[in-house]
Amino acid sequence: MASFRVDLKKVVDDSYDIEIGYNLEDKLIDDIKAGLVGNIKKFAVVTDSIVKDLYAEGILKRLLDNGYRADLIVFEEGEKSKTRKTKEYVEDTMLSLGYRRDCCIIAVGGGVVTDLAGFVAGTFGRGVPFINYATTLLAAADASVGGKTAVDTPLATNLIGLFNQPEKVYLDIATWKTLPSEQIASGLAETIKHACLADASFFDFLEANVDKIFANDEEACKHIAEVNCHVKYEVVMKDELESGLREVLNLGHTVGRAIETVSDYELLHGQSVAIGLVAQAVMGQKLGYCSTEDVSRLESLLIAAKLPTRIPSYIDREALVKKLYTDKKVKDGKLRFVFQRGIGNVMVFDGEQYACPITEEFARETIMEI
Repeated sequence: MASFRVDLKKVVDDSYDIEIGYNLEDKLIDDIKAGLVGNIKKFAVVTDSIVKDLYAEGILKRLLDNGYRADLIVFEEGEKSKTRKTKEYVEDTMLSLGYRRDCCIIAVGGGVVTDLAGFVAGTFGRGVPFINYATTLLAAADASVGGKTAVDTPLATNLIGLFNQPEKVYLDIATWKTLPSEQIASGLAETIKHACLADASFFDFLEANVDKIFANDEEACKHIAEVNCHVKYEVVMKDELESGLREVLNLGHTVGRAIETVSDYELLHGQSVAIGLVAQAVMGQKLGYCSTEDVSRLESLLIAAKLPTRIPSYIDREALVKKLYTDKKVKDGKLRFVFQRGIGNVMVFDGEQYACPITEEFARETIMEI
């Protein structure tokens, strides 16, 4: 018997910039011309059916006008498109158009687009660079930092994917003006989550200024974009591959993701997370992790942000309980929840654990209650 050790050590710098501002299309082109992705001349602009006419075609035209090879690849908008089938469609389209390893993907859209396009970039040609041009508050809050890319399956959400960092992220706040009110609210759910787990003063700010976000107040919108990035960065910097601390970013998501799926995506991601935040707060109150006042403040802020705080009557509660077991935090067949500690902090359990096991009966009790 013989053996040979293949000794491979990697030192990787996955750092990147996030540009926050208004009308950043020309800045994107200037950065590419300045060498953001080296000498690449071919760009696949991946977007959805709504963002196509609003922003993606404008970016495509700018690329073509500046002498680059560029093509637009469009799929149907919505969470239902975040699938392996859509990923296959984008990949096959790129191959049929002659794209190989000497290309870059530009994702223009919300979290579904950036998640899926980032996953494609990580596997196409065994890895090509990509750029995120985020056009929603939800993407700014949830998809701008961290590099988590994935697709959903009927059996689980976000469990098929990889960590893949972009070359740069552009948060164009001007695009929020074209978002319907429910999409702004959806993004605010992730924003409120960040305040609950890491920044009590930010929670105070949101209580006082939530109406300004819906009015697209420039100062308020820029502030929440910056704080969202900062909160997520402070977590991701310490735990890029979600081996511990990064679980805190799943606050509200155990119930939230289950509701989103069981509703057949009738509820938006943020709407589902809002209900999930209430569920963990109600459980946390019973466990002594937060007060009645904390729960009341959270529910009041969610209502002010035009978000639901109760599970809709059409949701099958037993199907919802069963769906909890598809959560990625489940270990050894046991449900595990992240809990906020008051407002602005999270619970830490024995051994620096950020999620703790709870019984199915306890989860069911709360689900029936709300």
